[in-house]
Amino acid sequence: MKIAEGRELVASGLHRVRQEIARVIVGQQDVVDGVLIALVAGGHVLLEGVPGLGKTTLLRTLARVLHLKYSRIQFTPDLMPADVVGSVILETDSRGAKALRFQPGPIFANLVLADEINRATPKTQSALLEAMQESTVTSGNSTHHLELPFLVMATQNPIEMEGTYPLPEAQLDRFLMKIVVNYPSRDELNRIVERTVQKEEIHLEPIMGRQEILELRSLCRQVLVAPHVQDFAIDLVMATQPGTSHSHALADKYIRYGSSPRGAQALMECGRVHAVLAGRAHLSREDVEAVALSVLRHRIICNFDAHADGQTPDSLLRGIIQTVRAPAA
Repeated sequence: MKIAEGRELVASGLHRVRQEIARVIVGQQDVVDGVLIALVAGGHVLLEGVPGLGKTTLLRTLARVLHLKYSRIQFTPDLMPADVVGSVILETDSRGAKALRFQPGPIFANLVLADEINRATPKTQSALLEAMQESTVTSGNSTHHLELPFLVMATQNPIEMEGTYPLPEAQLDRFLMKIVVNYPSRDELNRIVERTVQKEEIHLEPIMGRQEILELRSLCRQVLVAPHVQDFAIDLVMATQPGTSHSHALADKYIRYGSSPRGAQALMECGRVHAVLAGRAHLSREDVEAVALSVLRHRIICNFDAHADGQTPDSLLRGIIQTVRAPAA
């Protein structure tokens, strides 16, 4: 599909997807767009927010609107890797013959909700790494492929730290985006309460299917990237790496470890989807800046001075973005 031919699909199809989701999810447009960008770009998303902000409802609604298989995994300290990816079981047929058969786990779905992922042990968390990176699951000597599109949306509660296991940096780096879910505004909260009082059952219509999503993913790979825009994304990532010739002053003072090369790749992938959503066939500097916070906030580690001075990854990234300038085209 050519980009010109796909603009109508983007303008009508995804606009209707947003409208259907808005019938259930009040506000949170940045969160909805971020999850859609991650799905089309072929990555995974980490949502951070206090309970009750609609994180679980969002993915369940998205699965209904996009007519995709949905699975939910509640992460707890006693959850085992086999509970996520599946296990080999021994079966006996009517003749008494025994055979081993792989029983797929809940990871075998298009949209997988890893609810409160930081409550599981690192052993269980690592069970997701292969699936997230390779879209495969290995059991014994057999490798099983996951059906595309495949999106893991993990949630974590930032206020409860007792009984939790922080995500390893290697796993955090495999999330394409980290999106912070904020409280709704007064008007949005009023609409939420009105819907609760009315108690109307909402029937959602499936707008797109997996084939349309895969076509849209192929379309986004055709977005043109000018050299100066690519240089801007690279400069932005290198500015977060302290102790280098390209590091920003804020990075040298407040950042312990900067973004990995996956950060630059993610800026390109998410930026191209953002450009297509805006109806353009080329990547701009504004597209990169629009996704920069969600792409990079979980890829940098602040030092003690940052915590002492009240700095956060978001505040540091905003300062870096404001001063990093793309070279002339």
